[in-house]
Amino acid sequence: RLDGRISGSDRQKSIDRFNTEEDAFMFILSTKAGGVGINLTAADTCIIYDSDWNPQNDVQAQARCHRIGQTKDVMIYRLITARSFETEMFDRASRKLGLE
Repeated sequence: RLDGRISGSDRQKSIDRFNTEEDAFMFILSTKAGGVGINLTAADTCIIYDSDWNPQNDVQAQARCHRIGQTKDVMIYRLITARSFETEMFDRASRKLGLE
């Protein structure tokens, strides 16, 4: 797990452990705490469950898995509750992304 409470050295140790250990199954990472410079090339799946108003934050979250050294196909899933505020937020963010 990586969130805002994790120190820099512990953060890097967690990332290194996930990328090198065969039995590392899941790495939970918030898009806000992720920041820049994180490489999760051992990942083959990215699940976005808390979409952001700024679509670039979600794109950046996906990019954590799509890095130099990635040898696997990466599946991206986005969880959105139907007929909810989340749907409207996703639609607006998608339109913003289309403007760039």
